[in-house]
Amino acid sequence: MKSDDLRKGFIDYFGERGHTLVPSSPLIPQKDPTLLFTNAGMVQFKDVFLGKENRSYKRAVSAQKCMRAGGKHNDLENVGMTGRHHTFFEMLGNFSFGDYFKSDAIAFAWELLTKHWNLPKDRLWITVFREDDEAEGLWKQIGVPADRINRMGEKDNFWAMGDTGPCGPCSEILIDQGEAAAGASHDCRGVGCDCDRYLEIWNLVFMQFMRDAESRLTPLPKPSIDTGMGLERIAAVTQGVLSNYDTDLFLPILKTVSEMTEQDLVAVRKGMPGRVVADHIRAITFLISDGVLPSNEGRGYLLRRVIRRAARYGKELGLNEPFLYKLSGTVVDTMMSAYPELARTRTVVAQVTQGEEERFIQTLNQGMGLFKEVMAKVKATGQSVIPGFEAFRLYDTYGFPLDIAMDMARDVGLRIDEAGYQAAMADQRDRARKSWVVKEVAPYYSEASSRLGLTEFVGYDSLEEEVRLIGILKGGRPVGKAAAGETVELIFDRARWPRSIPRSNRRRDFLSIKGRSLRGKSWRERPTGRS
Repeated sequence: MKSDDLRKGFIDYFGERGHTLVPSSPLIPQKDPTLLFTNAGMVQFKDVFLGKENRSYKRAVSAQKCMRAGGKHNDLENVGMTGRHHTFFEMLGNFSFGDYFKSDAIAFAWELLTKHWNLPKDRLWITVFREDDEAEGLWKQIGVPADRINRMGEKDNFWAMGDTGPCGPCSEILIDQGEAAAGASHDCRGVGCDCDRYLEIWNLVFMQFMRDAESRLTPLPKPSIDTGMGLERIAAVTQGVLSNYDTDLFLPILKTVSEMTEQDLVAVRKGMPGRVVADHIRAITFLISDGVLPSNEGRGYLLRRVIRRAARYGKELGLNEPFLYKLSGTVVDTMMSAYPELARTRTVVAQVTQGEEERFIQTLNQGMGLFKEVMAKVKATGQSVIPGFEAFRLYDTYGFPLDIAMDMARDVGLRIDEAGYQAAMADQRDRARKSWVVKEVAPYYSEASSRLGLTEFVGYDSLEEEVRLIGILKGGRPVGKAAAGETVELIFDRARWPRSIPRSNRRRDFLSIKGRSLRGKSWRERPTGRS
């Protein structure tokens, strides 16, 4: 079954059973400031489950865009290492708000999987919460043998919205993918093992309790249902493959990468670099389409990390120039039938991605080669830990990010001494502070700093910054404006070193930056602007 057919089939099945189709909410949660991204289908229904919002329907179905990179649910570093972990994915879900409960939820799930999608009953396994006799009994009633029902503990089979609030036991449906999925050298422990043999495909959450601050559980007057099934996983199962990357959701992207690199498709789709690129370009495309832009904090920082990580792995494939912005078009072509907004934002996604790639590519090209030399030296000594000061030196000199260095180290079985890295950064900041000696500063700088305040230096944490022009000096004296051709000094409230100043010449005791005012667009006088 094609992924489009699975998505439509799921929605149609529940639509025929009285469920209202609710479109996917954006990846940016609209009413939940506690979440970085929408990470599950129930997020847009949270206030309904909490009783804070009433809607015209009691049953709902959705195909929800989800992102798990950052925060409590973070699969970023697992991407590519397995065939089932992703940053962006789609969650199919059916919901009941005080309407039907366990019996119907279990019956619906079993009927869809075994009668409509024809999954073999003898390969399906069930888990229930260790104290949920009712759920186990219901599974037995529809024909699941007792020896394929496993009772699990609270960690695996009890769901909670938070420390307090609605919660309840859950029941998972898994499929046995056979010994080949476990790996030839792995001894599978059965259901609950970390290998891929017993793959969870659907989780049914039975919200039947309210937990208070003392962890007391009180039965809810109207128990509810929240279920979630990853489209990528069920696509792999129904398409007869063991890796999500071998499904029609990823193959078009991987084929484009294969063409770009002139490498064999099988090698690209089985290797970690190709998988990371294919996963990350989906996340990049949907995040930018939903309004997230690269920045140095919050959601924008996660997007920037994902773009840079994808660019790094692209370089491992021989893609040394910006390429992700081209690849985003393949994602749009593959997904816009389900998400028409992608067609409207195609150009913006490409432009934003290309701009971020171009800003980072020089840093990446310089830093990767040098860091590979560092790793080779460490391995040659038989060590497994890269000194933190080595990683910081590359950051301080070339702007090479720590997260990229950590990824590269992990790929070859090494790790970076993060404590040493932070210590090196603290030492550098301390040296920079001490290097500024007031007696060496001209009197008018002292006057300006006392009148205007010191410039806040943010160069350790950002490559771009919105700043405010707070003073203009000409010949050491404050002036209100400057004409074309005059040489003046501009004082901003915040600063980082411009790329035009060599790192070897950068000193923390500069309070202003000299340049020709209003000439060649090098500097423009305005109350706010980008330095």
